[in-house]
Amino acid sequence: MEMILGLLHLILFIWALISIVGSRASGLTKLLWILIVFIFPLVGLIVWFFLGPKKG
Repeated sequence: MEMILGLLHLILFIWALISIVGSRASGLTKLLWILIVFIFPLVGLIVWFFLGPKKG
């Protein structure tokens, strides 16, 4: 079970990174979002999903 949750988290983390890099945010904003997702993994992913800039 932990392995499945770990794999799911990894997939969501990679999705978030790709989404952040592909967003229309400025370079500094992208860096801050990446740091938030990296430092606060679960909360960062949730916040990015709801509040992050969308792809442009």
